[in-house]
Amino acid sequence: MYNQIAEIYAACFPEKKRPWNANDFQELKNSGCEIIASQNSFVVWRVTGPEAEIISIGVLPDVRRTGTASALMQLMENDAKKNGAKTIFLEVDEANFPAISLYSKCGFSNIGTRPHYYENGNNAIIMSKDI
Repeated sequence: MYNQIAEIYAACFPEKKRPWNANDFQELKNSGCEIIASQNSFVVWRVTGPEAEIISIGVLPDVRRTGTASALMQLMENDAKKNGAKTIFLEVDEANFPAISLYSKCGFSNIGTRPHYYENGNNAIIMSKDI
C-alpha cells in the first residue's frame, strides 16, 4: 500500500527533489497520522487534541477536477470530527492556486503565512477551518 501511495505522491509532486517514499508513509502512520488512499489519490492527516492538521493530499493529474480531492477532504473531516477535532489547518504553497481554490471551496480561510517555508523558497499560506 505505501509503495502505491509513494508513486502517487511522486506523480503529484514532480518538483520535489526527494519525494516521499514508502518508508516515509509508514513512518507517518507509525507516528499517529491517518491515511486514506485509493488507486489515484491519498490524504494524510493527524489529530492532536482539538486540532487536525492535513499533512499532504494528492490526486493524480489525470483525475483532478473530478471531485476526488473534495471527497477525500470530506472523509478526512468526518474522521477528524469523530476523533475530537474542532479545527483543521494546513499549509499550502502560495503559488499552488488549484489547491488554494480547493481549500477555499471546502471552507478554509487564510489565517497567516510561513515565510520561505518550501524548498523552492515560496511562502506557505496557513489555512484553517472550524468543524
